[in-house]
Amino acid sequence: MISPSEPTRRRFLGSLGVATVGALAGCSDADGSEPTDGATSTERSEPGELDPREANVVGVAATAGESGYEFAVELRHDDAGEDGYADWWQVEQLDGTRLGRRELLHAHPNEQPFERSETIEVPSDVDCVVVRGHDQTHGYGGQAMLLALDSGATRTVDQGSAPDSFESGDCP
Repeated sequence: MISPSEPTRRRFLGSLGVATVGALAGCSDADGSEPTDGATSTERSEPGELDPREANVVGVAATAGESGYEFAVELRHDDAGEDGYADWWQVEQLDGTRLGRRELLHAHPNEQPFERSETIEVPSDVDCVVVRGHDQTHGYGGQAMLLALDSGATRTVDQGSAPDSFESGDCP
């Protein structure tokens, strides 16, 4: 068993920060900005412009297991600033078909960003997924992430007030 003081891969990567992890994964340029090659209109033009009132996915990792993938999703939301809070995140196929959802039952005002995990069954022919956040007040909005399951590479996208579908070329 790992003691709380022993370093783990998740703690190490979490301590590096999302921009550094993105750069290591090949998802960001050296300056921390996002790639522009083949960029779609849904990608953020300026890194760090997250609206704290919306449920922003700021990190995601997936580990294959016997009953599906365990998704560890990190959300940032100003839970203390409004009556509403980030109430769920979900994993979808590129066409928007929902594969699974992690319900969040309360606000996390003193834990920002916060991470929660869920095991979700993913069909064997799916190699890239979308992870979206949602909050009680604004619904969809903020930053979502595309995740390549085989490599773990991610790409951030601005999901807007209505969820977009994506093409396989949008995947990292």
